[in-house]
Amino acid sequence: MLFADSMSLLWLSYYGLSLVALVAVYFAFAFLPRPARLVVTWCIAGAMWAPAPFRLPLIEEGEFYSGWAPSAMVAAVGFLESNGGALRNGLICLVLGMVLGSLVGVALWWRGRDKADAAPVEEDYPADDPDDARRREPVIG
Repeated sequence: MLFADSMSLLWLSYYGLSLVALVAVYFAFAFLPRPARLVVTWCIAGAMWAPAPFRLPLIEEGEFYSGWAPSAMVAAVGFLESNGGALRNGLICLVLGMVLGSLVGVALWWRGRDKADAAPVEEDYPADDPDDARRREPVIG
């Protein structure tokens, strides 16, 4: 259930905010060509959305808290705590997420490239002069 202090609400809000960030990233890379923009955007999405397992020691001796968190956070905390196991798990999940995300970006580009490469359909415009078959610009007034 989605109540306060619930993990499902936390993950739902994280993914909702990351979607907003992902749209901002896509528009921020507007200077790139479409294939590169899709690959970079989905690579970043894979990095944001890849979960990784973690395990933190509690105050009581021998007790641990374990769960799932975004892999970038697991890797960052593992680096800051000099915990090689957490850093390794976080980085592996992070790299796998980035690879899968970039593959999704390539697939989206591959799927949409036929539409972009298609020749424009020429419409039949009635021409006043049969020799004047080129496109005429509209004139206001």
